[in-house]
Amino acid sequence: MREEELVGYCLGALEEGESRQVELALADPVRGPDLRRNLDLIRKAMRPLDVDRGPMAPPVGLAKRTVAFVASQAAPATVPMRPATTRLAPPSRDETEWQGPSGRQWLDRMIIAASALAACVLVVPLLSDSIKDTRALQTQRNLQKLAVALHGYGEAHGRLPTPPSDGPLSRAGLYAPTLVSDHRLVADDGTVLVPGSELSRKEGFRVPSREEVDAAVDMPNLNTVVQTMGGDFGYTLGHRDADGVLQPNRDRRRTHHPLMADAPNESGHRSDNHPKGLHHILFEDGRVERVQADDLHRDDDHLFRNHDGEHRAGKDVDDAVIGDSHHQP
Repeated sequence: MREEELVGYCLGALEEGESRQVELALADPVRGPDLRRNLDLIRKAMRPLDVDRGPMAPPVGLAKRTVAFVASQAAPATVPMRPATTRLAPPSRDETEWQGPSGRQWLDRMIIAASALAACVLVVPLLSDSIKDTRALQTQRNLQKLAVALHGYGEAHGRLPTPPSDGPLSRAGLYAPTLVSDHRLVADDGTVLVPGSELSRKEGFRVPSREEVDAAVDMPNLNTVVQTMGGDFGYTLGHRDADGVLQPNRDRRRTHHPLMADAPNESGHRSDNHPKGLHHILFEDGRVERVQADDLHRDDDHLFRNHDGEHRAGKDVDDAVIGDSHHQP
């Protein structure tokens, strides 16, 4: 793995296939630890560039000074010379108003304003759509990175991350600290965040390790920890057997069994991660599908509720339920 590939991965400049190769290498039990350390160093070295990534506020009065400068550069209209014997008719009132310096400046400003308005009408919607597409693409890539980490964990441990059957840490979001402590997820690289979300705008967000979560059990901040440890994504709540015991999450690579998705909001019916109702669903086989809110719950199978209509673990092995970070199976 070349260092420039890791740099390109940090900048999001690689093709989808190249990014997946890097992610596979990062999840490799042998090469992964060294590569992840190098990746962390590269990210830290690039942090000073974040200062220039945000929008820059224009100087106060820039627009006014620009309009004044453009108006001052407008060439006066050339009036053809007439023979001295020709008597010129006195200019009309309208001509006097439009030919004077103030009249020309007013017309220039109107033209500039109209051009700026036309540019806004044409460019702003395109820019907004571009931002939404970029956020959606990054969300998909983050879920694919999580799929690699989850599959790697499953192969190493014989099951996917599974919370305790009961107790204060029986939470869907425990998957993320589990992956951090297993060195399959970097705590502060933003993989569990959706670009533009409220959580992503909080400076210094990081996923706690499993050890840090265990230490918070008897602390006042436990509720805050479990609310955010899973990031912006929801994770499977698994299913309970006939005796009510939560079963381990198995990696069966089912093509239509949801494993993760954009986390539900307080209504428990949809997510607020994206505008216009866009949702991302990661299935067990590693495929990420984009769906709209109207197609989120299919054939009476609610993505965020079990067959009894509860935000709890499924009633059987095929009852898939995605819970937010703090949801308990």
